[in-house]
Amino acid sequence: MLQFFRKLLSNIQSKSSFNIEETDPMKKFLIVGLGNIGSEYENTRHNIGFKVLDFFAKKEDFKFETDKLGDVASYKFKGRTFILLKPSTYMNLSGKAVRYWMTKEKIPVENVLIITDDLNLEFGTIRVKTKGSDGGHNGLKSIQALLNTTKYPRFRFGISAEFGKGRQVNYVLGEWTTEENDKLPERLEKSVELIKSFGTAGVSNTMNNFNGQ
Repeated sequence: MLQFFRKLLSNIQSKSSFNIEETDPMKKFLIVGLGNIGSEYENTRHNIGFKVLDFFAKKEDFKFETDKLGDVASYKFKGRTFILLKPSTYMNLSGKAVRYWMTKEKIPVENVLIITDDLNLEFGTIRVKTKGSDGGHNGLKSIQALLNTTKYPRFRFGISAEFGKGRQVNYVLGEWTTEENDKLPERLEKSVELIKSFGTAGVSNTMNNFNGQ
């Protein structure tokens, strides 16, 4: 009889350990789309970060709510929680919103993905990096300064550099061409796949599977 109870206790302990492992808290990721608030910036190249997240929300049927330092939404997928953020600080102070929501949601820097436009990539090219310089981008400058590191994942969306000398600001703050607008939906769809991969497959696999597409 004593042996029977010992065996029963052993089975219960084994099942308890298994259950604990199965119910670990969900991993959380902060996905930040960079951009400027205001209707005058809505369809500009510099606002591709906002555009990606707005497309994501429409595709998966969730909504953003205005909160401290930005519009925020939560999306759950395959055991992960994605906190999606569109900072309301304007581009130059993006780091303030990123740092606040990282702290509030207790999200480590390696689980943060910053979506930004990139002049050095052809239109629609997507590339993920785990570190790098700000490349003269004011949003990345602010994030780097407030997080005190250049080692954070960023998702660079190519906008190309089809502008003349001294016309960079006008180009970046200009609206997409008709041709670009026609191609954007497919690129945005791919961007959503990339974000999901970042949270579920990890940054290395995401880089291998999506970089250069």
